[in-house]
Amino acid sequence: MKARLFTDGGARGNPGPAASAYVLEAEDGTVLDARGEAIGVATNNVAEYRALVAGLAKAAELGVDEVEVVSDSELLVKQMNGEYRVKNAALIDLSLEAAHLARQIGRVRYKAVRRTENELADSLVNEALDAAEERL
Repeated sequence: MKARLFTDGGARGNPGPAASAYVLEAEDGTVLDARGEAIGVATNNVAEYRALVAGLAKAAELGVDEVEVVSDSELLVKQMNGEYRVKNAALIDLSLEAAHLARQIGRVRYKAVRRTENELADSLVNEALDAAEERL
């Protein structure tokens, strides 16, 4: 099964209260799963990677064998495509976990887009951050 995985992460402050989110869609646009969650205090980049790992794990769990990852994080896309080295210690383990999940899935491609092309995942991040702030 082919799918498209929209991922996003964000932090209010960097680092600061952070959240990650993903939307996993089937080829026909049917939403297979969508989640946003507060992840505590983290950087934007850690939140981006946490979203990627969670979304790839769900894709693997559902038996998806081909995924196009859509992210508004150019850093994440270029690192996962091997164009940039992962130097930040906080991102190394997350990138290795994402690469391991990608191998389980089979074929994974990464595409960088503008935030406006990633609206649902972006809105899930903001909802999770807002909900976490309300609990404080």
